[in-house]
Amino acid sequence: MRILYVGDDWVGSNARSLADGFRQAGHEVVVIDSTPVTLPTRLSPPWLYAKATHRRAPWAVEQVHADIERAAADFRPDLLFAFKSVHLDQRRLLDTPARLHVHYSPDDVANPENISPEYLAHESEWDLIVTTKQHNVAELRDRGARAVTFVRSAYDPAWHHPAARRGARQFLLGFIGVCRPDRRDHMVALARAYGDRMLVRGPGWRRVPELRTTRAVVAGPVYGQHYSAVIADITANLVLLNSDNRDTHTCRTFEVPAAGGLFVGQRTDEHAELLRDTVECFLFTEAAELHEIVRWCAAHPEQAAAVAAAGYRRIVDGGHRYVDRAREIIASLEQPTVAKPASEIAVAGNTVFSGNTAHGADESQS
Repeated sequence: MRILYVGDDWVGSNARSLADGFRQAGHEVVVIDSTPVTLPTRLSPPWLYAKATHRRAPWAVEQVHADIERAAADFRPDLLFAFKSVHLDQRRLLDTPARLHVHYSPDDVANPENISPEYLAHESEWDLIVTTKQHNVAELRDRGARAVTFVRSAYDPAWHHPAARRGARQFLLGFIGVCRPDRRDHMVALARAYGDRMLVRGPGWRRVPELRTTRAVVAGPVYGQHYSAVIADITANLVLLNSDNRDTHTCRTFEVPAAGGLFVGQRTDEHAELLRDTVECFLFTEAAELHEIVRWCAAHPEQAAAVAAAGYRRIVDGGHRYVDRAREIIASLEQPTVAKPASEIAVAGNTVFSGNTAHGADESQS
């Protein structure tokens, strides 16, 4: 397929990884970077405009759409694939000449932070909505979505793989992720308990004054291959879910084990299905259970490493790369509720989709 892909294209972003997954699955992909709209540079005019008005800068939106329309005219895509493009002009996206129009939502579409009024007004016009939240499937159908498919999050072998340690220091416990209100008190309590044996990295944590009174090491976000290097410095890697998204798994569910780290995460049905507790990971429900796990890891470092190795094998052998998700999405497009007949192709000369193209060469294996 010829895929015109609209999504954030910064290094380490999930959108970039999924775009590469489509290419690795054998498709021709052209990416239009939506970052100037979705995540404008701090203190830039679009950033200042968004802070002042709580809306995206119209000139930034116009530039992205101009790029999309120029690319569509030259590339003549079979598929327009939009990765969380809720702040773009939905009418213009849906009017882009392509046989199929697919929207991908990596976050809970019932959370107002992940949608927009304009997106909701046009949601039913997308040929397919892809969600990583099982609970969203029925909700999207109830809202009138034409077709919905569920795929889990994934990891990118280009970024997430076992890496050499970058120093002699080994942290007993670590967390890499965004500072959110539902995590803050929990992280401060852990930092007080484990002091300089704990590492906390991610956006927002250095602005938490309570963390500065502990001896925990606190630093900013880390992306791409640097993420895996940090994982190598941590014995027990804490995986926390976002309650605002009603998460039952997250990208870290796959990224931590794929990077060779020991997964220590919240107990959910999905986590229990993906990784065997005490064999390939450690799951906890209450804080006391987490402390027990961390104490065990401190007392049995070699056994903890063996559990991490088993988790690594389970994830990397389980078909959880972005190329695997790309193939799942393409396969769902073959369903009668989604696929359109050749007579409905908007641009003359586009190649009609054949399911055989979904199984191209996998270039991510090395």
